[in-house]
Amino acid sequence: MEYLAMTSAVVTILLLMGTGWVLTVFCLPGNWLMVASVGVYAYLVPNQWRVDIGWIVVAVLLALAVIGEIVESAAVAVGAQRAGGSKRSAFLALFGSVGGGLIGGVLGLPVPLVGPIVAVVIGAALGATGGAMIGEHWKGRSAEQGWEVGKAAFWARLFGTLGKIGVACMMVAVVLMALILE
Repeated sequence: MEYLAMTSAVVTILLLMGTGWVLTVFCLPGNWLMVASVGVYAYLVPNQWRVDIGWIVVAVLLALAVIGEIVESAAVAVGAQRAGGSKRSAFLALFGSVGGGLIGGVLGLPVPLVGPIVAVVIGAALGATGGAMIGEHWKGRSAEQGWEVGKAAFWARLFGTLGKIGVACMMVAVVLMALILE
């Protein structure tokens, strides 16, 4: 019975880690789901059933999640502002990237496995472009200026998202190493 309980806890944490990774790809707070799930695991699972996922692993995941947020947010904001964009365009680039990511995920569904992932990342970058261009137009700037800021937002969002996905991969690797090196 004890083996069954321990196995169930490990399978559950692995499923939640996988779900968190997928949510991160879709520009949703998947890294925070991973931190929360490992934290709940470390708190609730009795010591005799718990494999080596303790508070040190939770602290490492928390630090990685914060780094992922900094990488993603800073990339988009800095990218738009480096091209001379306004704060409004940086905000709308963030907003547009969420919408673009959701639309990309739906449009990428017909292509098995990698279609939704690639479509979400590209969709988020295109959404950031559109949001930044709308912000610049709203600010009264020319279409050329808006396009330059939009291009910068595209590349910034693309690299920021890829950076955050990389951090999510590191988080999964930390948990897998804790499970394997028990």
